[in-house]
Amino acid sequence: MQLAYSTNAFTQYNLITAISKIAELGYNGVEILCEKPHWYPDDVGQKNIDVVADTLAEFNLKVSNLNANTANSYFNPAPPENVFEPSLSNKIASVRKAREDIVIKALKLAHKINAPCISLTSGQPTPGCLPEKATDYFVESLKKICDYAHQYGVRVGIEYEPGLIVERATEVIDVIDRVGSDLLGVNLDIGHSYLSNEPPEETINSLAGRIWNVHIEDIKNMKHFHLPPGDGDMPFDRYINSFKKIDYQGFLTVELYSFPDQPMEVGKQSIDYLKQLV
Repeated sequence: MQLAYSTNAFTQYNLITAISKIAELGYNGVEILCEKPHWYPDDVGQKNIDVVADTLAEFNLKVSNLNANTANSYFNPAPPENVFEPSLSNKIASVRKAREDIVIKALKLAHKINAPCISLTSGQPTPGCLPEKATDYFVESLKKICDYAHQYGVRVGIEYEPGLIVERATEVIDVIDRVGSDLLGVNLDIGHSYLSNEPPEETINSLAGRIWNVHIEDIKNMKHFHLPPGDGDMPFDRYINSFKKIDYQGFLTVELYSFPDQPMEVGKQSIDYLKQLV
């Protein structure tokens, strides 16, 4: 297992500066946020792709994932808080199509910089649409997206989260089975799994062979606020041992968007703690 850090902790910096700072901290990889001010797919041209590729090569950094979990930058102005829209489970076909287009552009970006995967989410339940129907819409969108994933040779990881249409491991497994693509898997956020009271051993074993990237943070008092590993209540020894048992060899990507004013401090604290475990 290798350690990466998501640029979503560095939203007060541009992407190139964020990448350089992550390298300075000693991480082997970087997750790129597909939102402004970093890499919103609609805004990225070839010149920018070349600059990012050159910067990654300069610092000898791999890409753990392109984080396309949200598309807040679709709105102008962007909402003050994360809204998970436009979503792939929205009952309005044109809204789903807008999000599909953004995700497909993210797949193309991943292909161009040799990123192994992108991540996305299902969206939240909305009035007037039963969760079961929203899941049907999500599956329908994923089938289209996975056609492009095969074209570009990039994996797609669903990140499940409490409060979303797909919020548990059992639900994500069902969606993967229904879509039927060998490139569809999971971007496993262990904090989200912990908040759903999922046993680490059973959950990770059930997802074995379909975990493309892992988001790692700590949780305290069952509140969904991302803390540096070691500052909360999560049993990291159980998680790490479970990953070892399934021979997971991908990235553990630190995700601390909750500390935009001190990304370097919490990033260093996290890598120091995690190095002792892996």
